[in-house]
Amino acid sequence: MTLFQMKVYAFVGAIPKGKIATYKEVAVAIGYPKAYRAVGNALNKNPYMGEVPCHRVVRSNGGPGGYVLGTEKKIQLLLSEKVKLE
Repeated sequence: MTLFQMKVYAFVGAIPKGKIATYKEVAVAIGYPKAYRAVGNALNKNPYMGEVPCHRVVRSNGGPGGYVLGTEKKIQLLLSEKVKLE
């Protein structure tokens, strides 16, 4: 696992239930402001699914973005946490 991935997982792991962040916000927060696609790639390989809630990271335009278990599952998880998507 790379240092970049560890930073992504640490940041995303701290996103509280009912809150979301964008891929770009995660990239900026961990010190790689242009690496938002790399954030998505790291989350796609998330080995800590139960601990790192990667479903709480969405696209800047408010769309859900990808999810390893499928977009519909991501939307279900967000709705169960009372998160409204655009």
